[in-house]
Amino acid sequence: YYVGMCLAASEKQLLSLSQAPEAWRLFLLLAVTVPSIACILIYYWSRDRWACHPLARTLALYALPQSGWQAVASSVNTEFRRIDKFATGAPGARVIVTDTWVMKVTTYRVHVAQQQDVHLTVTESRQHELSPDSNLPVQLLTIRVASANPAVQAFDIWLNSTEYGELCEKLRAPIRRAAHVVIHQSLGDLFLETFASLVEVNPAYSVPSSQELEACIGCMQTRASVKLVKTCQEAATGECQQCYCRPMWCLTCMGKWFASRQDPLRPDTWLASRVPCPTCRARFCILDVCTVR
Repeated sequence: YYVGMCLAASEKQLLSLSQAPEAWRLFLLLAVTVPSIACILIYYWSRDRWACHPLARTLALYALPQSGWQAVASSVNTEFRRIDKFATGAPGARVIVTDTWVMKVTTYRVHVAQQQDVHLTVTESRQHELSPDSNLPVQLLTIRVASANPAVQAFDIWLNSTEYGELCEKLRAPIRRAAHVVIHQSLGDLFLETFASLVEVNPAYSVPSSQELEACIGCMQTRASVKLVKTCQEAATGECQQCYCRPMWCLTCMGKWFASRQDPLRPDTWLASRVPCPTCRARFCILDVCTVR
């Protein structure tokens, strides 16, 4: 580009560095320095059959005394080609677990750890109302992978909670979990949490003083805590109907009933759907579920 500008803009006198503008001299310095550094770095990595490359150094930590990093790389390649490996994540942060290895592949680095040497700990869980892939609630787990070998740097992997069970089946050692972390391993668990959060926003229903709340008829373990009251639209409009049943269900059982009436192949329609009351069959939506007080 600089040579082309020398020919296209001869009035700038770019061929004479002493007379060229300072900005162009700085550009020429960067244009020469950056490729030179890159070439030197590549040459350094390629010495001794690429033994100085960061990935080769990491693999060499697991090599036997009579072998080198190439033998470890061959083992990784063999297991990676198997169809029973666990693989998940976006292309820029791919997580791969084989029978022997735990790997995280990012854009500029590959983290490798051997299963028999690692300790995995779920350190954090984040709940998102919508997933960019499926428009559904999603829980993302942060798992810390720490090796018993102090020379291997620890790294974090990110995982969808619905894939947590599959990961545990592939690992040899159990995954530890922080006390404050709650894992929802199914779509139903995620829906129940979202259902409860939406119901908490709805208007509350005041129970008359003469009425005593009974045990939930679904689980018979907790007191009834919700009442169906049509609040989404006017009384005579819409598909929802007024329910005249007294409070008989707890929030969890009502959420499970709501989820059980959905199409498992269309989870993106669950939150906007309408289901019949489990007692009187009056149709209602999530906006009609009110907590009692």
